This record gives sequence, C-alpha cells and structure tokens, in this order.
Amino acid sequence: MTSPLHDVVDAVYVVAILVFILGLRAMSSPTTARQGIVTAGIAMLIAVVVTFLSPGLSNFAWIALGVAIGGLAGFGWARVVKMTAMPQMVAVFNGMGGGAAAAIAGVELLGSLRGATADLSVAGAVIGSISISGSVIAFLKLQGWMPSKAIVLPARQVVNFAVLVVAVGFGVGAVGWLRPEYLAPFFGLLVLYGVLLTLPIGGADMPVVISLFNALTGIAVGLDGFALVSGPLGDAGYAMVIAGVLVGAAGSLLTVLMARAMNRSVGNVFFGAFGATEDAGAAVTGSLKPIDATDAATLMAYANEVVIAPGYGMAVAQAQQKVKELSDLLAAKGVTVKFAIHPVAGRMPGHMNVLLAEAGISYDKLFDRDEINAELPSVDVVLVIGANDVVNPAARRKGSPLEGMPILDVDRAKTVIVIKRGQGKGFAGIENELFYGDNCRMLYGDAQAAVGQLVTALKQS
Repeated sequence: MTSPLHDVVDAVYVVAILVFILGLRAMSSPTTARQGIVTAGIAMLIAVVVTFLSPGLSNFAWIALGVAIGGLAGFGWARVVKMTAMPQMVAVFNGMGGGAAAAIAGVELLGSLRGATADLSVAGAVIGSISISGSVIAFLKLQGWMPSKAIVLPARQVVNFAVLVVAVGFGVGAVGWLRPEYLAPFFGLLVLYGVLLTLPIGGADMPVVISLFNALTGIAVGLDGFALVSGPLGDAGYAMVIAGVLVGAAGSLLTVLMARAMNRSVGNVFFGAFGATEDAGAAVTGSLKPIDATDAATLMAYANEVVIAPGYGMAVAQAQQKVKELSDLLAAKGVTVKFAIHPVAGRMPGHMNVLLAEAGISYDKLFDRDEINAELPSVDVVLVIGANDVVNPAARRKGSPLEGMPILDVDRAKTVIVIKRGQGKGFAGIENELFYGDNCRMLYGDAQAAVGQLVTALKQS
C-alpha cells in the first residue's frame, strides 16, 4: 500500500510530464518557441522540487549542492554563449545527460548485478557512455579544438565493431557471472567506442550527430528510469521513463529530418566518413569575378525582387541587424525582399530563423527551400551571405560528394552576389561551383562589414 505522500508525488509528476508535452508542442512553431522553452523549464523545476519529497530520499544536502552548482553553471553559460556557439553548448549538455545516465547505471550495477534491473542498467550504461564520449568529440570539432574533417583510422569498421562487442561482453559477463570487476573495462571500452564512432564523422555532419546523441541520451535516461522503478525511488523512475521517452522520440525525429534535408541516411552519416577525401569529380571551370559594394547595391536597388540566402558566415559575423537594415532600405525603394532558408544553413535547424527573428525580420518573409526554389529562376538578384555548401550546384553533379543533397538553386537566378570572407571551401571541404558561374559576383569581406557597405551605398543612391 502506498503512502499518501507517494500519491501526491506521483500526481505532481504526471502534471510535470503534461507540462513537458505542452512545452514540446509549443516549440514546433517559431512564434511560440520561446513560450515552449519557458514551459518546459517550469516542468523541469516542478519535477526537481517534487523529487525532494520522495519517500526514502536521503543525502538532501549533497543533492541540493549538486542542483545549485549545475543550475548556476547552466544559467551562467546560457547567458554568455553566442548563438554561433549554441551547437557546442548543446553537445556539451547532451554529453552531460549521457554521462549522468551512465553514472546512474553504474551505481545501480554496483548495488546489484542480479535481475532485470541489472540488464536495463547495462543497456543504459552502453548508450549513456557512448553518448558522453561521442558528444565530447562533437564539441571539440565544432569548437575548432581538433580538426573538423573526418578522421579515418585503418580498418575502422572492424576495430569499432570489435571494441563494442568486447565492451558488451564485459557488461554481460558482469551481470551473468556476478563479476563487478568487469565493470571498469566495460565502461572504459564503451567510452573508447564513442570516440572511435565520432572521429570519422566530418564537421558538416555534426548537427546530425548531436541530434542523435541527444536521442540516445533520452533513451539511456528512460532505461535507467525503468531500472529505478523497482527501487525505493520508484516515483522518480517513472518520471525519468517519460522524460527519457520524450527526449528520445524528439531527438530521433529531428535526426531523421536533418539527414533527410541532406538527402543522406543516418547510417551514411555515421559510417560513410563524409569529408575524409577531396572531391575527385570534374575540375571547376571559370573564374571568380569580384564586385564592389557600390555596384552590388546598384544592382539590388534597380531589381524588382531580391532574395537573401543567409548562412553560417552571417551568424559568425553577427550581421543579422545589418541585414535587417538592408532589407528595410530595399523595401523602401519598392524592391520585394524575401529570405531563402535552408534547413541546415546554420549548424542547427532553425538557426537562421532565430537569428533573423532576433533582428526583427518578419516570419512571413522567410521561405524554406521547397517554397523558394521554383521562384529563383525569375529573381533578379540573390544575395548569398556566408552560405556555401547549401548553395553549391555540385550537389546536382553525378559523382560529387554532395550528390543528391537538396540545395537552394540560387545559381539559376539572373544575378548572384556572394558575400564571403575569402576563397576557401565550405564546411564540407568541397569547392563551390556557384562562385565560378557567369552570373555570379563575389563581394569579399566580413559579412557585417560587407552588408554595412551595401547599406551605406544604398543610402547614397
């Protein structure tokens, strides 16, 4: 028979779970995303507070200290992190979640190596350990603290499979033969496998990797929740199961959507070593043709329609406010201005939408790839700001590493002006054939400074 306090805790957990679901639903739209984040945060606060009321809970001081340290660190980091570094922060937090799930599984295994609880803990440990080490590698690549390109080791598939099999073997042996000394090599090999799995993945695929590790973290948390249900903190276990399932489902869906946006399978992302070799296709012909800001501004001022295609370079330069000013000046001159948004133009889905909305650009001016592509052949001027791979026509060329990737067909516009810092390749390490087209002109420089020059020229025209 459960105590009245058990019933109260269970009821509050149900409320928290419902609030979580409402928060996730609100995040599906840009106009309600902020509200969704706040709602989900409230749900998490409710879940944390009610956990302190769980019968059988002890070590309140240590728990409160952990909550305080983690809460303050997370709040401080979130306040200072730049939007361009958001993927790195997500990778770190994913890793922490996976590490926490692995730690919970480890504690459960040290407490008991018997029964279904131990089997679930082994599964949670496998997924959580891989998630934390893989997320660390993803963070290092995104942060630029290690090469972002695919790092391919000899016989990697055989070695990786062998490491995983031996690691799982130690876990099964620990439970099957009641050998706690097997847990150390079990966790160590799993962490190694996470590193080996992520090294051959190029920087261009890191958003998909982060999303999948997010899903894996959720699954690990859910498995740990199942393991805890039979213990004295069963109430908290139910909450972990629901929260883990929600995170796992949302992360899995996002992973599939992102892979689809690049026209690649998740398996290809993880095992294809994309970016490890240079493009061996046809040599790019033509030449780069520079243009100055005054001439570019004149072309746009006399256009009927201008489409702006932003990319990660705009985010790095924090040029969104200048882009808004440019858009307003063109509109004041009677020019129709639209924004072409590729789902992976930034390093996370919605990256460009958030930056442009932050600058006050209306959502009704933002068009996704499917909406804008049919219109591009009739557009007078397309202004590409810091985008590269997502506008590369090489994706339509057979044999290109980008073959089949859905792109913005900006090369089909009458005139294309590309703002770019230099003549380097994109994040995927592939030469952009757009830049050599007869209808393309290059405006070199930092995105914020270059757009500022366009704004000045428009004001003077």
